[in-house]
Amino acid sequence: MSYRNSGGRSDSKRYYAWLDRAQSDLHSARILMAYDGDWRNAAFHCQQAIEKALKGYLLFTTGRHFDGHNLTYLCRQAARQDEGFTEYMDESAALNRFYIETRYPTDVPTPFNPVRLKQVYTMAEDMFTSISRKIFEEGNPISEVDTVGAAE
Repeated sequence: MSYRNSGGRSDSKRYYAWLDRAQSDLHSARILMAYDGDWRNAAFHCQQAIEKALKGYLLFTTGRHFDGHNLTYLCRQAARQDEGFTEYMDESAALNRFYIETRYPTDVPTPFNPVRLKQVYTMAEDMFTSISRKIFEEGNPISEVDTVGAAE
């Protein structure tokens, strides 16, 4: 189980909670895009949506929480459960950039414009939809009751 500097609280073992947060990140990205908001923050929300969706999927299939923010690593772990995730390796690598580059200044800034952001959002939305379908269509191999409080 993953403990953070949060007074002993741990990350949720409920995979549906991870999907809910992922969907919320996509919603935040849509709001920022609709109101010509901060493109970098919108891209960050896209990255976060897929990180949370992948973690939810991995929790769903394995019953354990995977730490880290590297989407390529998380996608590889998901591909161990379902080979279909190999088709998302390029997308996970592309979205992976937005975890750091959108939040911290760099010497070579990432170019953003509405067209590029729409591509990033569409990529994240497609991945989220696919991951959600896998969970909802496959049923419940690891019961949420079994994962709550389970040791890693």
